[in-house]
Amino acid sequence: MSAETPAATGQFTVRRQQFRAWRGERPFWAGLLVLLSGLPIAYFPYANLQIGHLTLAMATTAGAGSLIIGVLLVVLGVSLWFQKHVRVFAGVAAILLALVSIPVSNLGGFLVGFLLALVGGAMAVAWAPGAPPAGQPAVMASTGTGEAPGAKGHDTTVLHPLDGVGEPNDLSGTNPANGANGRHSAG
Repeated sequence: MSAETPAATGQFTVRRQQFRAWRGERPFWAGLLVLLSGLPIAYFPYANLQIGHLTLAMATTAGAGSLIIGVLLVVLGVSLWFQKHVRVFAGVAAILLALVSIPVSNLGGFLVGFLLALVGGAMAVAWAPGAPPAGQPAVMASTGTGEAPGAKGHDTTVLHPLDGVGEPNDLSGTNPANGANGRHSAG
C-alpha cells in the first residue's frame, strides 16, 4: 500500500480548484498584501533587537498608534477577502493608513509595511470582478444595449408603459405628462 492514494490526490485537486475559484472572485492578493503590511507596522515599535549583549529597543512613544494602525490594516486585509464589495473603501483606507504610519510607526515599519499597504491598497481599488466562465450564467444579465433595465426606447420625454397595464410606471409625479415639468410637488 502506498502513502499516496488516488482518493487523497483527487480530494486535494478538488480543494485546490475550489480555493482557486474562491480566490478568483475577490481581490485576494490585495487583501494578502494589506494583511501582511499590518504585521511589521505593529511589530517593530515593540521589538527588541539583540546585538550580542546589547539590547536595542525600538519602542516609540507612539507604540499604541502603531498597534492600532497595524490591527486596522490586518482587519482591512481580511475584509477584502470576505467582503469584496468594500474593496474601494478598504483600499483607500489602507493607503491612508500607510501614509499615516510613516511618522507614527518607525517609517511605516521601516518602509516594508508602508510599501505593502500602498501596493495592496492600490490593487484593491483597481480590482474589478471578472466575467463569469462560459458555462455559468451571469448574475446580473443585461441585454447589452446600454440602456436602463426595462427601457423600451431612447425617447425620455414620454414614458412608455412597462407593467403591461397601459399606464406609465412613474411614481415620482414629475413626468411631462402631468404638467410637473421636472419639478417635485414638495417644492
